[in-house]
Amino acid sequence: MNEAERYPDIGDHALIADCHSVALVNRRGAIDWCCMPRVDAGSQFGRLLDHERGGHCTLAPAEEVLEVQRRYLPNTLVLETTFRTASGTLALTDLMAMRRGGKHHPRNEIVRRARCSSGSVRIRAQICPRFDYAEVLPWVRVRNDGIVWVIGGDEALVLWSDLELEQRGDHDLVADRTLREGDASYLSLRFTAPHLLEDEPPGPQTPAELEDHLDETVAWWERWVEGRNDDTEVSEAEIRSAIVLKALTYAPTGSIAAAATTSLPEQIGGTLNWDYRYSWIRDTSFAVRSLAVLGYDAEADGFRRFVERSSAGHARDLQIMYGVGGERRLDELDLRALEGYRGSRPVRIGNQAATQRQHDVYGELLELAWRWHQRGHRPDEDYWRFLVSLVDEAARRWPTPDRGIWESRGEPRHYVLSKAMCWAALDRGISLAKECSLDAPLERWEQARAEVRASIEANGYDRRRGVFVRMYWSTDMDASLLLLPRIGFVAWDDDRMIRTTRSVRDELEVEDGLLLRYQRDEKEGAFVCCSFWLAECLANQGRLDEARGVFRSALGTANDLGLFSEEYDVERRQMLGNFPLALSHLSHIVAAVALREAAPRP
Repeated sequence: MNEAERYPDIGDHALIADCHSVALVNRRGAIDWCCMPRVDAGSQFGRLLDHERGGHCTLAPAEEVLEVQRRYLPNTLVLETTFRTASGTLALTDLMAMRRGGKHHPRNEIVRRARCSSGSVRIRAQICPRFDYAEVLPWVRVRNDGIVWVIGGDEALVLWSDLELEQRGDHDLVADRTLREGDASYLSLRFTAPHLLEDEPPGPQTPAELEDHLDETVAWWERWVEGRNDDTEVSEAEIRSAIVLKALTYAPTGSIAAAATTSLPEQIGGTLNWDYRYSWIRDTSFAVRSLAVLGYDAEADGFRRFVERSSAGHARDLQIMYGVGGERRLDELDLRALEGYRGSRPVRIGNQAATQRQHDVYGELLELAWRWHQRGHRPDEDYWRFLVSLVDEAARRWPTPDRGIWESRGEPRHYVLSKAMCWAALDRGISLAKECSLDAPLERWEQARAEVRASIEANGYDRRRGVFVRMYWSTDMDASLLLLPRIGFVAWDDDRMIRTTRSVRDELEVEDGLLLRYQRDEKEGAFVCCSFWLAECLANQGRLDEARGVFRSALGTANDLGLFSEEYDVERRQMLGNFPLALSHLSHIVAAVALREAAPRP
């Protein structure tokens, strides 16, 4: 078996999720990655990061497959993969079961249905759980009622299937069956705590019950999609990106994970492998704003309250990221026993960046509050006290260096975007205080706002070229400079911004509008969100043909299901980095809206 067979392309995977947990299913019918009961929990199936040790759950034809097609059922996260063999056609449906009231009482269940739609197909199930990132081999208990308990440490899976599951070796289960046209087989995997198996042993399920769970899940996603409070017509691709963002939401708290995975590499075989299964203030602020643009307002309010709670109501305790439950300690560990995706080591869990100073978070949270106010809300006393502390912190910290939007692990620097986001915090704080007649040290804030602008224009601007630069006293470009007009620091069509946009493209473009973040020693792919930022910029500058071309190039980095990763290797035509990435999907939405609004109206 070659490397591509052991580790399918990142883009060969599809996401299923239930706003608590996540799993990735590849084109061969294998669940290669699954973390329950939360996105940032230890994996039960982790073959994505170690083919031999990681474990998987495969349900697929046991014969040669001639063709594979797949899709999501419209307006849902229910996956349908169709396999064509010489003898017949098999449709495999995969989902994480949803239900009303699942915010605090999720089913914690994966449902898999294999149905023969023509001819006959012999199917095979292979279930090889490996708990806690393959550290724990399972204890398998086959019961008389058709239920199988699979236990490892403080985790357990309850398996039920109308297939006759047989134990193979000490830790795995297999089954074979020939399906004829119209026949279907079902597999359910429910997550629970081992002690509950003794106290409240779950009973066997039936195909009818699992069909109900499928129908209920379809209805749940359709309800959510149709619940937008905006009647503007949007594309299927935008809805797909919105569904991905919702799927990465942790329902109990309102946080949004940056991605469903850890340690998928920015360079195959390299060491730039990070854990993105946490909630970054920046990424989630972007995400909820993009959802709100499409008419999904509840998510923005949920995250606003999550941040206020997680920081204990004061800016001095604010982190740049949290666990999806609001956890502050995200200690970074290397899992040295795992091979890594295509040999890309180390595999990491946790993220040291949680301890970094990134000054843009103040501006992101004030921007979120400002947009919330524009939708008809007024900060109450407690929320305003929190916002005042954020603005004061921005006024205090803006002259100091930080780690920047790209989370540099070197020395802190004076990044231009970080300074500009402090300016945005001051600007939005001043506007909120004035519009809502709220107490604030306006004179001090206005003076600080003017000082930030003067500093950026003196030290973060290359007068010879007439462009903003990546950091003070530098000539380097950075794709994040394309965000300056979004916060109102400079107009989209300001000559300085037009020149900056052109310089970003000249220095960072690798192909047809696909951009690097910035020039660096380590090789990495084009950063997908940056191309969408470029399209947004060009659209707002009235350069619609260019904007559409860049937008098409960025869309071309998606897989056949419309899912985006973090980066894209233009030479090998394959995805890189964690997947699917919230920042790529939210940037897609914002760029699509910018193009739509910039287009001439009949």
